[in-house]
Amino acid sequence: MKLPEVENADKYTGLFVVDFGNHCGVGFVAEEVAELLESEQFADVQVYQVHRANPDGTMELKGVHKATFQLEAGMFFYAADAETAQGDYQRLLAWSDTQLPPARCKVQLADTDNAPWVALIYPAEFDEAFSCWLLDGNYRTAGEVQGGTGAVQRYYDSKPNVLKHQQLWPASSIEHLQGEALLEATSRAIVR
Repeated sequence: MKLPEVENADKYTGLFVVDFGNHCGVGFVAEEVAELLESEQFADVQVYQVHRANPDGTMELKGVHKATFQLEAGMFFYAADAETAQGDYQRLLAWSDTQLPPARCKVQLADTDNAPWVALIYPAEFDEAFSCWLLDGNYRTAGEVQGGTGAVQRYYDSKPNVLKHQQLWPASSIEHLQGEALLEATSRAIVR
């Protein structure tokens, strides 16, 4: 795969590169990749995320499994008691007021068999971004933490009693392309 020369490569960090076989496109957002992957026309594409961009225009790419765009990932913060879980829930919401999350997500204060926890669930392609977001906010809890796509499925299977929930939205600085505009962008080497 030959990437096009790009200026200001650092603005592509976190965005996606799609290898269409005969060419590649640099600068897709996750929502655009998810829409492309729903089409049979793009069933054979390879997807990479720009992990790091260098001043000389070179980029470190990380391969992303296509199934990732159809999954939810999450982090589950267990607490010793309901009061501690409530505090963890409030601190996470307070952090989201200070720094918006990297993508749409849901935060739940839940209980299963007297085991309280805070659930943070988001699109799987943003797993690393959410880890960084929590670290940036110095979000820490005293109990066990589980995470990943399997943890989300176990959470849903446990049929938790959701006591409180909040849907959070990112501050999207990039408007994503849809439909015909997205289809047209697949022919370009640099999407944005």
